[in-house]
Order: sequence, then C-alpha cells, then structure tokens
Amino acid sequence: MSLASAASDLSDLRDYAFEWALVDVETSGLVPRRDRVLSLAVVTLGPDGRQTGEFSTLLDPGCDPGPVHVHGLTAGRLRGAPVFEQVAERVGALLEGRVLVAHNAQFDYDFLAHEFARARLRLPVARRLCTLALNRRVDPPTDDLRLGTLAEHYGVPQLKAHDALDDTRVLAGVLRASLHQAARLGLPLPLVACPPRQDPRFAPKPPKTPCAFRNPGRLDADGPLVQGMKVAVTGETRTARADLVLRGVAAGLNMMTSVSRHTSVLVTNDSAGGSAKARRARAEGVPVIDESAFLRLLGGVRPGTPHEGAVPPEAVPVQEPAPPADPGPAEGPAPVLPAVPAPRAPGPGEAAAAPKPAGRRPAKPRGPLSGRRVLVLGGTHPDAVAARTRVVELGGAAAINLSAGVTDVVVLDGGRADRRLPRITALLLPVHDAAWLVAPVVTEAPGAGVRRGAAHVLPRGGVVDLPLPTGRGAARPWTVTASWAQQTACEIDVVAFVLDEDEQVSFDEDFVFYGAPENPGGTVRLLSDGPTEQTVGVDLAALPPSARKVVVAAAIDGSPAFGDVGALHIVSGPGTSAAPLVQATLDAATTERTMLLAEIYRRGQSWRLRAVGQGYDHGLDALARSYGVDVDD
Repeated sequence: MSLASAASDLSDLRDYAFEWALVDVETSGLVPRRDRVLSLAVVTLGPDGRQTGEFSTLLDPGCDPGPVHVHGLTAGRLRGAPVFEQVAERVGALLEGRVLVAHNAQFDYDFLAHEFARARLRLPVARRLCTLALNRRVDPPTDDLRLGTLAEHYGVPQLKAHDALDDTRVLAGVLRASLHQAARLGLPLPLVACPPRQDPRFAPKPPKTPCAFRNPGRLDADGPLVQGMKVAVTGETRTARADLVLRGVAAGLNMMTSVSRHTSVLVTNDSAGGSAKARRARAEGVPVIDESAFLRLLGGVRPGTPHEGAVPPEAVPVQEPAPPADPGPAEGPAPVLPAVPAPRAPGPGEAAAAPKPAGRRPAKPRGPLSGRRVLVLGGTHPDAVAARTRVVELGGAAAINLSAGVTDVVVLDGGRADRRLPRITALLLPVHDAAWLVAPVVTEAPGAGVRRGAAHVLPRGGVVDLPLPTGRGAARPWTVTASWAQQTACEIDVVAFVLDEDEQVSFDEDFVFYGAPENPGGTVRLLSDGPTEQTVGVDLAALPPSARKVVVAAAIDGSPAFGDVGALHIVSGPGTSAAPLVQATLDAATTERTMLLAEIYRRGQSWRLRAVGQGYDHGLDALARSYGVDVDD
C-alpha cells in the first residue's frame, strides 16, 4: 500500500483540520509583476482530506506565452481562451475561507495576487501553506524536494508534469501524505499569513537601471563630474527632481537616494539646511554644490571606468578626458564601518573549501559523524553551541528541529524536559549524553531512510565556489534558506542587501525585506516560507555588473537576542526545491540582535558563498544605514 493511499483520510489529524484550496499555475515567466498566468487549476479538499471541488482553465495572457518548451502552451493553443478577469470571481469563490496550498506557494500566490490586482478584485486568501516548506520540516529521505520526486516517494501517480490540473491532483496526494508525516513527528504547520488585498508590493514597478560605471570617488573642487560618481539631491530644486535624476542617469552618473561616506557630491540649493542628507554630507565631508553648478557640470561629464562585464551606453555624450595630472601619493584603504565587516580569512579550524571545478560538489568531510544529523536538546546556550560545534568537527550536521532526517539526539543538562523527547523515544532514535561526542559510536535508527547527496557542512567562515549553470535550460535562482527553532516565540526577519564595490546599495530598493520582498530588477527576492523559515533567491546570471555582493542577514524584532533564540540553520542550493549544495549552523551570537548569515560574492567570473555568522548588538535599521540605505529616524 502506498503512503498516499494510506494517508487519504485526514479525519484523525484534528490539528490539521482545515478547508484547503490547492492551486497550480503555469506562467509566461518567473516575475509576477511582469509575466502572466497561462493556465490555472484549483482543487478543494475538506478537513478530512476528501476532494470537494475542482476547476481548471487555459487563459489568454495577451502576451507572448514564454517558455513553450516547459509548459507546452503555444499562442495558438491559448487563442480564444478566457482572460483572467472572466474567471477571477469563480476562482475567488473557490479560495474564499480556505488555506491556499501550493508547491513553492509564494510563487503561485504572488501570480494570483497580481492577476487579481489587475482585475481590480480582492484576492480572498488569508493564509497559505507551502508543501515545499512543509517537506523541508518533514525532511524525507529524497534527493530533492521537487513535486515529482515527492510524488514518487509518497506513491502518488503523476501523469503529466507542468499540466496545471494534473499537478494539482498530484499536490493533493503529496499534501495528504506530508500531513501524516508531520503528525508523526509532531510538527507545527508552516502557515503563512498573507498580506491584505491591493498590497503596495503588487503595484507594477518600473525596473531601475543600475549604473554601468565604477565610482571614481569624490568631486574635485572645480569638477569635472565623472561617469559612475554617486550623486544625491536634497531640498527644493527649480528643475523637477525627477528630471534632474533622469539627466544624471543619462549622463552615466549613479543617482542615489541617500548619502554615505562613498557619496561623490550632494546637490542642494540650501547647503546650510537641516535635512538628513545635508547633515550626513557635512559629517562625512562630502562635497556640496548647488543646482546651477550641477547643471553646468552635466554638460561636461568625463568618461568613467565600466564595471567588469558591463557594456557602457553608447548614446551618452561625453567629453574627451583631459591629460592626467600627477596622482600624488596613493590613497590608503577606506575604513570599514563596524557594521559591515569586509570578507575575512577563516579563523583557526575554519578552513575555506578549496576552489572546485564548475558543477562539482565540494569534497565531503570525513569523520565518525559523516552523513549524520544530530539534534542537541537542553544545556545552556554556550554548552549547546559547543556541542553543535563538536558535531560539525566530527563531520556531522547539527540539526535545530526534529525531522525525519535526524539520526541521533544528544541530551544535555535540562534536555530531559524537552517536549520533543517522548516523540523521539517513540521514533526509536538513538539518544546519547554529552560524553558520546568525545568518541561517538553510531548505530542506524530503525526505519531510517537512505539519504543520498547530503549537503556539504560549512563551518562558520567557510567558503565554497558555486557551480556555474550547465545545459540549455534557464538558470534557476540561487537560494539561501534560513530556519530556526519552531518553538521560537519572537519574530525574526530575513533580509538581503545588493551591494556594489563600496559595500553600499546602489539605491534603497536594493534592500530586500518583508515590506519590499523584491528589488526593482527582480534579481533578488525574499520568499516567506513559514513563521520560522525564509528564503532569499538570487538570480546570479541577471545581476548587473555593479552588483559585487549579496548579503543575507537576520534580525530579531523586539528585545530578545540570538542567545535566547539559539542557532539558525542555513542551506543553499540552485533553486527552491533542488538538493542544497551546502549547509551551516550559525549559533555563536549571544546578546546580538542582528546577524550576517551568508555572503554571495563575485570572484573573477564566478561566484562564491561564505557562511558568516557575525552578530551585532544594534537593530536592523543601523545595519541598513551602514550599507547606505536611507532609513527614516
């Protein structure tokens, strides 16, 4: 009997008794604010898991259908189908009062939210459940968490991949089986509260064009402006602010919304004014010019140095540069803000992974716990940190939550009171005391699945080369997923900063967080997978040459510190459902309220990932300011 058939009845799972609306969409692309839904299917289930309704349709998107080789939906096949506005009310009736369920649910939810917004209708979804996030918690012994892989594991027949209706029927079987496995492990569901209708994030946003030139530094007393200079404007101007910005961008300048120590010049008609930008410029010694001087200098902008790999705009008229003057003594390195540490060499015991050929996984560490996943219960925060560090030293992975992938449990002082211990005992998992970590002897837990391709464990400060995409298919976003203990009471926000060579954002919108989960170019996105799990996706192939690094961080909302929360676990890999390449457990922070989790940075023509684990006592606003984000006081 398959797991799916055994799990078809959910009547005994009272904690998971919801009305469900399972959704799948096929789309013309991957960016919801730009691309359109080509087909959709909705299957509704009652609290007992039995199907109560079904609807599917093709849709005429009014645009190119995109990757036909993926979804098979040609323009000819879609011609004559209804437009979304014609089916929106029927779809809304199926979603009303139900938990929306999808595999990679934020993708489907965001596309529906944009389609409903275009139709000027309310999207009636208050909560959603991602079966991908749910199975990350369950952690079945599969190579990856793609829908087809999970269907095979749970014994759910799949007839036609990328067919919206068939995928939704398969999703129903995967949901039923996943809920039973979650109940066996005593896992809370990763339900996500959805934003209200007409949320500003769903308003179309024109992409901003990153500056193609490197920052040459500050403006000299008599000019000239040089392409790539960072220019900010504050106060009232005779010329419309938008026009000033457009003219600066057309000339190859980097028009900024904030002032930092890297700003080349501030344009203002009130140099003694009290604006935040003017005060910061005075504090940092940034040159200040008025509007008329800026307009005069715009007529003679000198050529700049393009970012590596950038193609300078050919239409920008510039004057030939004057003969170079004596450069004088070489300028020393710029000071590093305390809140923005530069990449550091790994410390003792934190050897960086050696560069690997593209597409090859890093070598697996050897040790008695190689391939094991160890959950530590109890102990003080320093004791638990020491135990998890020892697990990694022995070649294992340190778990922070109970899942099907846990192979061993270590109980420190006070750990016998952990509410998960009775379930661990029922699952027949090996339970050890702290002395076991001195020279562990491993035994296989009854019924443990064979897990192939386990992610490489990085220590704090460890570095790994990211494999280059291969094949003709579209490159998937590289993801960094952070998770923490499911019993955590406080809220933790995962954020990302897209930084240039000055370790600064090019514009405020390159700060990605819950309120702005996507940067203007759509190259970095935040996915809210559940209350204790969030993912940052980075399209490495589409990042502009000016983007040198993407920093992923976490911040605690309120007064608790990471010593109260405990460890954060990160996994990183190509795509949301692919097998992760690396993992790391970051738990050195104690009193800190913000933590840098990972950096993805350019190394020549390739990219690297560093597991950082550096914490700071200040809040997220101070971290954002240090990266050049204009944060209101």
